[in-house]
Amino acid sequence: MIEWSESQRMLRTAVRQFVEKEIAPNLETLEHGDTPPYDVLRKFLRSFGIDAMARQRFEADIAKAKAKEAGEASEADESEKDPAMVEMMRGEETAMRLIPAIELCRFCPGMVTAMGVSMGLTAGTIMSRGTIAQKERWAADLLTMDKIGAWAITEPNSGSDAFGSMKATCKRDGKGGYILNGNKTFITNGPYADTLVFICKLDEPGVEPPQRKVLSFILDSGMEGLVQSKPFRKMGIHSSPTGELFLQDVKAGPERLLGESEEISYRSGVKDTFSAERSGVAAMALGITERCLELSVRYAKERVQFGKPIGEFQLIQAKLAKMEVARINLENLVFRYIETSAKGRSMTLAEASAMKLYAAQTAVEVAMEAVQIHGGNGYMAEYQVEQLARDAKILQIYGGTDEIQITHIAREMLSRD
Repeated sequence: MIEWSESQRMLRTAVRQFVEKEIAPNLETLEHGDTPPYDVLRKFLRSFGIDAMARQRFEADIAKAKAKEAGEASEADESEKDPAMVEMMRGEETAMRLIPAIELCRFCPGMVTAMGVSMGLTAGTIMSRGTIAQKERWAADLLTMDKIGAWAITEPNSGSDAFGSMKATCKRDGKGGYILNGNKTFITNGPYADTLVFICKLDEPGVEPPQRKVLSFILDSGMEGLVQSKPFRKMGIHSSPTGELFLQDVKAGPERLLGESEEISYRSGVKDTFSAERSGVAAMALGITERCLELSVRYAKERVQFGKPIGEFQLIQAKLAKMEVARINLENLVFRYIETSAKGRSMTLAEASAMKLYAAQTAVEVAMEAVQIHGGNGYMAEYQVEQLARDAKILQIYGGTDEIQITHIAREMLSRD
């Protein structure tokens, strides 16, 4: 894949028009007015029929799962379909998912984070590991954003060492259920989430913390003993509410245990979760980079110093040229991800980490160069590059810091024969 198709360009244009009409004029309130992003995100999903398609696909998946469970014949699976058609459909689906993320990140990267955690991480976790009953009870509303989801793994003392330093626990209550305790922080959508996936360790006699099972529970806002904090004040992505969760003796029945089995440990699938999350950072970085370059080129043409536009100075030209190279590289990473998905292959953790490492660093470098080109104006909130520079920094931190990405890449390289 070397360029966007005609249908993909049409979607990009339509999404860009929506963003410029519905989000750009309200950027000030989203950034500084404590306005949660969920209403405009729901309007976005409705405008493009994404919510209806998500519900239709959900119903088809559930019907197939029920047929399989009952031992009934179902539609031909992918292996029986035309390989070329399957590949094209997979690629198109991935592209159609990434294009809105790219366009939203041109103005409001926080919205992509809020939407991705709810529809992607939270709903995706339930869809991949939950029972049919759990999917029907919780996942459908998350996939359409009728309800907001949060995925809670990070704790005050366990950032990169998520499992090793995890203190949150669950204990069997002797009646088939569990008692949950713990504190989670930096939780996207935490303050407003209706549905939460809470990840903790099973506290059982004779088992040391490092060897304890990692289990997940599906919780609802308002459960006794569950407290959701107010939104944190942050450096960037203000349109993505982030908060803290406090659990004190929260009672969870067996139907809330993800998969309804203690044998489904979250450790086994966390690499797949992180790989999917990290791969999406390239799309976010591309959106930020495209907008920074667009604003910088415009400013370089309009800003006059020493009697001529600053775009005529070679130092400014060098900055713009490097930003364009970065944009092309990020776009190629996105194209590679689309083609990989089309082939039906998931990226390895090392591949996803390499993509995230480069994309995050590139977005930050481009955003800071955009500020530099704008000079004093670039440091002012009136000019959007100030916001994009703050927003870009989170890409080097969440989903695993740059340092963690380097570790994962190096370990994979050193393990080769």
